[in-house]
Amino acid sequence: MSTIAGKGCPIIMPDGEKKPLKDIERSIIKDYRKEIWVKFIKAIKAYNLIEEGDKIAVGVSGGKDSILMAKLFQELQKYGQVNFEVVFLAMDPGYHPDIKKLLIENCEYLNIPIHIYESSIFDVVDKMANDYPCYLCARMRRGSLYAKAQEFGCNKLALGHHYNDVIETTMLNVLYAGNFKTMLPKFKSKNFENLELIRPMYYIEEDYIKNFINNSGIWPLNCACMVAAEKIGNKRYEIKALIKTLKENSDGVEKSIFKSAENVSMDGILGWQKGKTKHSYLDFYDEE
Repeated sequence: MSTIAGKGCPIIMPDGEKKPLKDIERSIIKDYRKEIWVKFIKAIKAYNLIEEGDKIAVGVSGGKDSILMAKLFQELQKYGQVNFEVVFLAMDPGYHPDIKKLLIENCEYLNIPIHIYESSIFDVVDKMANDYPCYLCARMRRGSLYAKAQEFGCNKLALGHHYNDVIETTMLNVLYAGNFKTMLPKFKSKNFENLELIRPMYYIEEDYIKNFINNSGIWPLNCACMVAAEKIGNKRYEIKALIKTLKENSDGVEKSIFKSAENVSMDGILGWQKGKTKHSYLDFYDEE
């Protein structure tokens, strides 16, 4: 094994060779059909994520999730029945040169034609973030991708959040933010006109993404950011560990957390918010 180090998380490179590109692409449809491809299509249909004539900016960070998402979009263009355009955007928020090189090499090998551009988000977050730098970093990166997508004339931005991200976000909000709010499969941007964010990997479980990437021989980027590690660490890892512990006694705990956002009982909550307006159950207490 060899290691790339520098600013950001070290990346351990596997000794094994990458699989041929045609085998990697075939495995999406064949070997991971049920676990990945079918769930990708299911989310698109369930939430109407892709429509005729869309021009979609696909965010490619170089991590395992975005790499798979980029390949899924390419396969959908081959075999799907909806005509749409795709632009693959890769933002460099301040990667170490060796990490950026790995991102480029992986995308070249996988035939993902990325448009790479630079920003200084890591430096800004390092100076400004206090308790939870990951939140600020995520917001800034999303805003940057929105702006770049708009430059390319796109009407949608696709991000690689998966099933486990949805579950963990729900729990993060409950345990650390004091609210019940989940990660939506799509929503309209409030700050960028005529732009919609979509999450087509909404139903795909992280373990299958890891298996796919490992079997391909591709070594993706990690977070590549030491800002969080140098300050307080990442709360999401705490949530991952908590859910793992809960699963030891209940295999269905992840599904229950995911489904809870679809089964909110308005008769059993103290309050809710619609837009900027807050409501209390007492406002409707005397209604029949």
